[in-house]
Amino acid sequence: MTQSTVQPETEGPAAGPLSGLRVIEMGQLLAGPFCGQILGDLGAEVIKLEQPGKGDPMREWGRSLPEGESLWWSVVGRNKKSVTVNLRTAQGQSVAKRLIAGADIVVENFRPGTLERWGLSYEEVTAEHPELILTRVSGFGQTGPYSNRAGYGSIGEAMGGLRYVVGDPSTPPSRMGISIGDTLAALFAAIGTLGAVYERTRSGRGQVVDSAIYEAVLGIMESIVPEWVISNHQRERSGAILPNVAPSNVYPTADGGWVLIAANQDTVFTRLATAMGQPELATDPRYSSHHARGERQQELDDLIAEFTLTQGSKALEDLLLEHAVPVGKIYRPVDMLDDAQFRARNSIIETAHPTFGTISMQNAFPRLSRTDSSVRWPGPRLGEHTDTVLADVAGYTTDDIETLRREGDV
Repeated sequence: MTQSTVQPETEGPAAGPLSGLRVIEMGQLLAGPFCGQILGDLGAEVIKLEQPGKGDPMREWGRSLPEGESLWWSVVGRNKKSVTVNLRTAQGQSVAKRLIAGADIVVENFRPGTLERWGLSYEEVTAEHPELILTRVSGFGQTGPYSNRAGYGSIGEAMGGLRYVVGDPSTPPSRMGISIGDTLAALFAAIGTLGAVYERTRSGRGQVVDSAIYEAVLGIMESIVPEWVISNHQRERSGAILPNVAPSNVYPTADGGWVLIAANQDTVFTRLATAMGQPELATDPRYSSHHARGERQQELDDLIAEFTLTQGSKALEDLLLEHAVPVGKIYRPVDMLDDAQFRARNSIIETAHPTFGTISMQNAFPRLSRTDSSVRWPGPRLGEHTDTVLADVAGYTTDDIETLRREGDV
């Protein structure tokens, strides 16, 4: 296995498209920090403010090794500078204000009203800094009767409509194996932030970006709302398939593997039938049209499974690719690390790590031809950049910083 190795870049500006932008990241866990990760991957300088002595709980989430290092933190904390600031004290809030004064963007995901209690409302921090963009990620947004509720990704997934349609129809509503609600809200927050940055080039003014988890989930739910309102159709859980879209499913192979085949278009189904040695299926009235295949979805899937069970995973993949039928094995990390496409595009990279020597993780996406995104270093140690950032960005002296530290403000 050969992967691209990226050395940590702790000095000098990033080369990404957001190089030159400074982001102050406040908040914790995933919805706000993943937005910060995206902006950092694109080259922004991301200064993460964390509670002294504790830090972001993401430092302990996910699988941790005996060294006490969270592998998840290495990803979501990458490309960030860690500064410890106690936002619950007056002096800590003063430190935050000075850092914000030198920033372009603030990202936060506290419960609505928290910044206001700390004297860090949008009105206060932009009084002398009107070009600041404040990106706020929360469960239900900054307005409405639910806005003051604690917001969790799982609740947003449920109320946004995703949980109801995920899983097998024989089971209660399921969840995906990742924190999809939080990451969707972060993606929408990052998109909104980039829109605000662009608009600022015309107006010279910042604004608030308000990303709600339940709305981010709702935003990707395709046509479920008009389907219900116009045709009284309620989508239900359908397991591994989309109802009436066939064949498009996961099929078993002779060596115990699973392969996904997507051949629901007429021309593609014709090629699949030929690859199966049953070209007559493509002209059989029971399967010759999209509608007919959808009506006999289970029957058709059973026919295809009978065929795939005669083939090993690799042989089946090769055969279908030869016939231009979309096919893909169900990958785990071990498969990704051994895949030629992943290697060719450096989809997974190794970066230097102070505890593990190196650590593998997904690369930064998307790719840009001139000013590419990048992983420059993994999640930093708690407070690793406190002294340098307070001195270089906020103008504190060494004595000032020692006083703040002694008083528990940083």
